[in-house]
Amino acid sequence: MKLVYKDLGTVKYDQAYALQEKYVEMVQNDSPDTLILLEHPKVITLGINADVSNILMDKGDLIKNGFEIIKIRRGGDVTYHGPGQLVVYTIFNIKKNHGGSIKRFVYELEQLIIDLLIEEYGINANRDPINSGVFIGLSKIAAIGLSVHRGVTMHGFALNVNTDLSDFKTIVPCGLTNRDVTSMEAILGQNQNMVQIKKSILNRFIQTFGFTSIETHFREFI
Repeated sequence: MKLVYKDLGTVKYDQAYALQEKYVEMVQNDSPDTLILLEHPKVITLGINADVSNILMDKGDLIKNGFEIIKIRRGGDVTYHGPGQLVVYTIFNIKKNHGGSIKRFVYELEQLIIDLLIEEYGINANRDPINSGVFIGLSKIAAIGLSVHRGVTMHGFALNVNTDLSDFKTIVPCGLTNRDVTSMEAILGQNQNMVQIKKSILNRFIQTFGFTSIETHFREFI
C-alpha cells in the first residue's frame, strides 16, 4: 500500500485547505493515501459547531496582532495554529484501506502521538477520558479534528512542538475551560528539532498503517 508524503514548510491556512480539498477528491478517486506536514502562520479556526464566545480577544485586535480567523468544515470547537506547531493532515481512505471506523482512526492517531512522545522524548503522554487529543496531565499537547467525505478523511492533528503558548490565551482551546496547553519545548526546556520530529512521525505512520511504498514531495504545491 502506497503513501504520498508531502512536507510543505509554512503555508497559509486557506492555501492548505484548498490543497486538502484537492487531495480528498484525488484519494476518493483511488489516488494513494496522502500525508501532509506543515506549519501555519497565526490563525484561529472555528469548527462547524464552534462557540464564538471561546474567542477571547476582539477580532480587530487579533488582526492587528497578526492572526487570521477562519470558519472551516471539521469537528471540534475553536483552535489555534501557528509557527512552531506541527500540523499533520491525513487524507486517508479509511473506508478502503483502514477498516472504515473514524473512531478507530482517531484512536490510532492518538496512540501514534503518545508512542512518539513516550518512546523518543520521555514525555509521559496520555489520553483524556472525555476529550480527544493527547495530554500531559491536564495539559493538551496535541489536538485532533477530522471530517470524513465519501470514506476519505480530511484535517488531522496539530502537535505543539515549539509553539508560542501565549498565543493560546486568545481563545479557549477546543472549548475546554478546565484544561490548558503545553508544548514539547515547554516540557523539555529547549527548542526541538522539527526536521527530526517530522521524520519520526512519517516512520510511525508507515508502521501504524502498514504502508510499503512511499512517494515524497517537499515544499511543492502540486
